[in-house]
Amino acid sequence: MSRSAFALGPRRYTCDLKRTYGKEFCLQECPTLRSVHLYDYVRVESPADVPPAEDGTIDVAVLDMNHGWPNLGHDSLVHAVQDAACDVSPLLERAGLRIRAISFEVRQRHMIPEAPGGRFALYVGTGGPGHIDPHCNDGSGERAQGIREDPAWEPRLFALFDRIRDAPDSALLAVCHSFGVMCRWSDVARPVLRPAEKGGKSAGILENVLTDEAVRHPWFAQLAEDLPEHRRLRIMDHRLYDLIPPAGALAHGAVAIGHETRGVGGPEGEALTMVEWARDDDGVMPRIFGVNHHPEIVDRSRQMLILREKLDRGEVSRQWFDERERLLTESYPDDTSDYRLHLTSDYTLMGPLRYHLYRQVRLRAAAQGVALPLDEREMVLAASTPPAARPGI
Repeated sequence: MSRSAFALGPRRYTCDLKRTYGKEFCLQECPTLRSVHLYDYVRVESPADVPPAEDGTIDVAVLDMNHGWPNLGHDSLVHAVQDAACDVSPLLERAGLRIRAISFEVRQRHMIPEAPGGRFALYVGTGGPGHIDPHCNDGSGERAQGIREDPAWEPRLFALFDRIRDAPDSALLAVCHSFGVMCRWSDVARPVLRPAEKGGKSAGILENVLTDEAVRHPWFAQLAEDLPEHRRLRIMDHRLYDLIPPAGALAHGAVAIGHETRGVGGPEGEALTMVEWARDDDGVMPRIFGVNHHPEIVDRSRQMLILREKLDRGEVSRQWFDERERLLTESYPDDTSDYRLHLTSDYTLMGPLRYHLYRQVRLRAAAQGVALPLDEREMVLAASTPPAARPGI
């Protein structure tokens, strides 16, 4: 593999401009905001909202599982796509391409994107409230969190997952609620409301542990090498449900990548927290992968940026903003407090997302006769090369 002229280094959880100029730069100066010719975002709540496919547009399907609840996770995932577009904006301009995130309201509006083979090759699923099984969301009780849901979307989404599984050129990455839905789809694990002896809801900066399979995995082995104890990774957790697998091997060839721990430093628990369902053709990068934590929630300043944007757009009330601002200030890490959270974000979401997205940029440019100095496989090489100096871990 030849080295390209375009750097794809570590620290994929944010773009180069944020690291250079700070998060505030992105509010006004981000090149992707100045031109829809580089990046665009579309919200789909009815069939009429779906934009037409375009030869020069690489579409990413965001599966919004929030059922209309205000949240920060969805916008964080959209920002992750935008950041990735920002970092390759000179190459997008050279090839006459742009990246567009299209968010489908799955659970409330039953908007399901089309299957791979046409416009979409990358799908990203969000977190969300309520029971993992939509049939259990009757609007009452702790397990439903007030969600009353028509489950008619579920078989259609399962059919989409089947098509993604059978399309080796496509990828599906999922967090939290979407991860639980994928466990139901594949019979890998069943959702169980966290009991009182576990402290009920799991929330805050906690810990997962890598499995033996993860330590042998060509991608996650690099994460293990970067971790101080080579197994335990920090996570941002916010969930009511454990995903409990049956005894023995996981169904349909799925591979367990991580489990919960009973508190930071505690023993390994039974709940699955990371699963790989399929790998890319090179046998390195997860192609269908999900986690039961929130790697899209990277640090406090990034969340404050998203929070202010939602207030400015009129999407949330001032009271909701003030409550989340207080929570972020009291509970979430700043940019330097926990490098291990950044490692988790890189390896369990941002790296795979960029790998598959940049692959589509390279392939689309090549189809139009433009050879770009971009090779997504170099991300694997960059991750396996230790930086000269690590932040304190």
